[in-house]
Amino acid sequence: MSLENLRVAIVGAGPAGIYAGNLLADAVEAAGGSVTIDLIESLPAPYGLIRYGVAPDHPRIKGIVDSLHEMLDSGRIRFLGNVEVGRDVTIDDLKARYHAVILATGAIRDAALDIPGIDKRGSHGAADFVAWFDGHPDVPRTWPLDAQQVAVIGNGNVALDVARMLAKHARDLVTTEIPDNVLEGLEASAVTDVHVFGRRGPADIKFTPIELRELGEVPDVDIVLDDADFEGVDPAAAPTNQLKVMLRTLQSWRGKEPTGASRRLHLHFWHAPVEVLGDERVEGVRFERTRSVDGAVVGTGEFVDYPLQAVYRAVGYYGTRVEGAPFDEARGVIPNEAGRVLESPGLYATGWIKRGPVGLIGHTKSDAMETVGHLVDDARAGLLPAPAEGDLVALLEEREVEFTTWDGWRALDAHERHLGETHRHARQRVKLVPREDQVEIARAGALAVS
Repeated sequence: MSLENLRVAIVGAGPAGIYAGNLLADAVEAAGGSVTIDLIESLPAPYGLIRYGVAPDHPRIKGIVDSLHEMLDSGRIRFLGNVEVGRDVTIDDLKARYHAVILATGAIRDAALDIPGIDKRGSHGAADFVAWFDGHPDVPRTWPLDAQQVAVIGNGNVALDVARMLAKHARDLVTTEIPDNVLEGLEASAVTDVHVFGRRGPADIKFTPIELRELGEVPDVDIVLDDADFEGVDPAAAPTNQLKVMLRTLQSWRGKEPTGASRRLHLHFWHAPVEVLGDERVEGVRFERTRSVDGAVVGTGEFVDYPLQAVYRAVGYYGTRVEGAPFDEARGVIPNEAGRVLESPGLYATGWIKRGPVGLIGHTKSDAMETVGHLVDDARAGLLPAPAEGDLVALLEEREVEFTTWDGWRALDAHERHLGETHRHARQRVKLVPREDQVEIARAGALAVS
């Protein structure tokens, strides 16, 4: 077939899905063709992990949201929110209405940490905590912050986000867009000490310099490091400038005297978690000290117990299965070759569900470009099955699905900004949390526009 009247559905309205839609529109238009793109999202609002997976005190995220907003506001992509594939529609429903379907559902679940006691009360997944403080509509409104000594297991950016949010005072977050229920929960937090544990040493950290720097800028929080973790560490010998900067930052913190801050953030290296201690709830964590042998991390046989009352595992994310699509349980991805889903003509994948939960925004763009390139090649080669059914909206209306639209999101966005303007603290927005409230405002706003 040619690129005339191509119809494509994209499942997932996070950065991966939006970039894929924008790149697809560009590619087809550049080739002189035409394409209809529907962006299907299970939540009432767009932006995925940018809205519900990033700490609210990251101001640089606003620039990414602005860019994604421009792509959707162009009118080249139709947004259909509050529609879950597997609940409201099936993959077969989509295949019947589109030449191709791109899955961009990402990874929102926590990867497992398989050690004894990890399921005790007081043990949490980092993704669940992030979803709570970001106001995700499908998680509980309250969060247990009754522990004084807290562990965060992991040495990546998510671990630092979780640690920073646990250590930070609520008063330093009042100007962000966190919902009121989250602000109230943080105001009542009993946390005094947050311990971040990594299996590897300082020279193997997976942070980014900006994340690490932000950690040192948290008011009324002392950062505590153990000199023993830094034996043999030479920032000048680091293989990259980025790592040199981070090691110098860590070295500068080692030399600081405690200020008497009300909270402390401890960074531990060379610690592998072995067991969560306690009867019914977390009472501590046992670690084995580790060392590097020819680049591999091995145990030393030395064990140390830390008295802790809560544990957050931040050891990675796990892909979100889409009912009706193949899924690799071991890797948590949809099996594919460069974006083409195996043995499923017309089905594609992009983003974390394609390659696993690694990489930043730049990787997401290049990843989407690869997938879109193969889709366009397949369309030109006549390899895409022709759709037989009509418009998806007619099916949603027939099934009485309360879907939201781009006009609806604009109404919800305006409502959240108004909540911020009228809040007791000056805020850019206040997120509306309940799904039913989001849907009601979005659908009423869309009707007002139409």
